[in-house]
Amino acid sequence: MSSIAIVDYGMGNLRSVSQALKHVAADGTRIEITSDRQHILNADKVVFPGQGAARDCMRSLKEYDLVDVVLQASEEKPFLGICMGMQVLMQTSAENDGVDCLGKFSGQVKRFKDAPEIANSEEKLTFPQMGWNQVFQTTDHPLWHSIDDAARFYFVHSYFVSVDDPSLSCGETEYGIRYTSAIAKDSVFAIQCHPEKSADDGLQLLKNFTQWDGKA
Repeated sequence: MSSIAIVDYGMGNLRSVSQALKHVAADGTRIEITSDRQHILNADKVVFPGQGAARDCMRSLKEYDLVDVVLQASEEKPFLGICMGMQVLMQTSAENDGVDCLGKFSGQVKRFKDAPEIANSEEKLTFPQMGWNQVFQTTDHPLWHSIDDAARFYFVHSYFVSVDDPSLSCGETEYGIRYTSAIAKDSVFAIQCHPEKSADDGLQLLKNFTQWDGKA
């Protein structure tokens, strides 16, 4: 029987992620919301959600003593980051006047309003970006299986990931600028949107994750 651990560090609506995974996972798959270090490390796959501010997320990860566990899990098994769970994989975030993040990948989290294309634009955008938007698949990946290019997913965020290595990006979205909305490397896939709130395509992505062996 396979198992999926959803990392609970007090930052996210984990129940909706759990319910969506239960809906698409194979019969007998054990899905557990947990902050137990050993349970996370023993799981076959790990989901790392998150919402809120970067500083709060990093503080909670440290308070729950999960920083090293999250990084270890991302090295050893199929690992899915969702929303803030994608952003804090970067080195730093501009949120809260600057926050050191997990540093799994080289890159920064930047504020939409600080992007020159947006700051100097006459287009009136609202922040946070809230609602449905397209994800353009920039590379093939098993988690895109049976999902059309430019499919629409549900987003809620005011900051975006800027990767130093373009090969990390496997999905892009346009909102005033074109930015990285999904990254993938080795056994890690992370996405800015909320797949658990993204109807059929979101469920398909989660289903693909439950079947993924962690290889691109």
